[in-house]
Amino acid sequence: MDLNRVKEIIGSKDDIAVHYHGVPVWIEGIDDTGSLATVSARGNHDERRVVAIDVLEE
Repeated sequence: MDLNRVKEIIGSKDDIAVHYHGVPVWIEGIDDTGSLATVSARGNHDERRVVAIDVLEE
């Protein structure tokens, strides 16, 4: 996924399915460089991880 699409998803009111290595995730935010995103597994917002944006899939 690219940075512009991640920004669109974050700003959207729609529920857009995003996956990280096959696991459904919520995108919590992006870092200052625009290359990393903080995500959490859907249903478990307690466990966050920072991942490369280019490995996220819609």
